[in-house]
Amino acid sequence: MPAPPLPPLNALRAFEAAARLGSLVRAGDELHVTHGAVSRQVRVLEEAIGAPLFERAGRGLRLTDAGARLRDAAAGAFDQLRSAIETIQRSGGDSALVLGCPGSLLARWMIPRLPRLAGELPTLTLHLAPHEGAFAPSLAGLDAALLIGSGPWPAPWRVRRLAVERIGPVLSPGLPDAARIAALSAPALLREAVLHTASRPQAWPAWAARAGAAGIEPRLGTGFEHLYYLLEAATAGLGVAIAPQELVADDIAAGRLLAPWGFVDTDAHWVLATRRDDDDARFEPLAGWLAQQLG
Repeated sequence: MPAPPLPPLNALRAFEAAARLGSLVRAGDELHVTHGAVSRQVRVLEEAIGAPLFERAGRGLRLTDAGARLRDAAAGAFDQLRSAIETIQRSGGDSALVLGCPGSLLARWMIPRLPRLAGELPTLTLHLAPHEGAFAPSLAGLDAALLIGSGPWPAPWRVRRLAVERIGPVLSPGLPDAARIAALSAPALLREAVLHTASRPQAWPAWAARAGAAGIEPRLGTGFEHLYYLLEAATAGLGVAIAPQELVADDIAAGRLLAPWGFVDTDAHWVLATRRDDDDARFEPLAGWLAQQLG
């Protein structure tokens, strides 16, 4: 008699996260989806196996007997999968190091430097994985993560600080009225409609506090979901954006962007994060190379 088909993997993954974390919201955060998407996947799984997996307990959730049995089985299966994948990735001296990186850092900083990396660290093979949102504490599926941020960091991480983040306003010389805007003081600039991004709401106030305009609320114009789109808009002449210096340095050197107000340090750092229990010998050369490039 053939074995019954397994339910969809996405549904099992959503259930395992919700059961382990005890919350649809926290499961959604870990999986980078909405809690509604997790709930829909759990319903798909319940329909597939023909039994309820959760029941309401006040404002929270409680596993049914069937849910508890499936949680234990799913947790063991996913742990075995993760272990097998890590073993496969690390087998052989020429296996790729999987580096997670926010899309904006990947597109505007890391990719242009890959030829230099290949020449200076010829034995290191990277597999770059674009990532949006918070990285999982386990760095699931990754060997390391390159990101800009500040602590506190997840307890399982070892964090190597590479450079202090520096930010500043930038604009295209093709922006209408560019000469007038570029001559404005920091307080006057904040009274103009400036471009901003939902992923870095603190960027303009952080710059203002260090540029002699503390306490002045920026006048926010067009907003963008991600930093990459914000910088593309600035390069296209749509307004003044706030940006990490390293992500716009090449554009400034090529004359595509201007930075008349300069850049200031923030409390954040560029960091390379790895798991504390991972002593892969490739991390130190990579961290050193990244720090050199950022310096």
